[in-house]
Amino acid sequence: MSAADSEADRVAEFTAFRKRMNERILAEDNQVVRRFFALDTQTYREGALDHKTKELLGLVASMVLRCDDCISYHVAQCRQAGASRQELFETFSVALVVGGSIVIPHLRRAVDFLDRIEQGEGAPEAPSHEH
Repeated sequence: MSAADSEADRVAEFTAFRKRMNERILAEDNQVVRRFFALDTQTYREGALDHKTKELLGLVASMVLRCDDCISYHVAQCRQAGASRQELFETFSVALVVGGSIVIPHLRRAVDFLDRIEQGEGAPEAPSHEH
């Protein structure tokens, strides 16, 4: 297996786990959880701000809050929404300025995940937005 195949497998594994667990969680009879997931999905829809801008904002927030799963998710969604590598690095710089040096380890993982996406088939598809 080549390094690119291994990287693509890691991206696919992240996406599959997220999808499987979201389905498992939403199968439970809990309206609060379902409503929160629906609110999350609605928040990222086109509106006064376009979808890509909202994903870039989500990426900044995720980096400042230091949530690696959310960072990976938003990196993939930003790429799927058409964000260029340059746009992502400008977004990373905003996160660094807002969050400070504690964001640097998360920046490393974000760039690693971006590299994996770019070495594979592209951004993983995500039918719904729930983190």
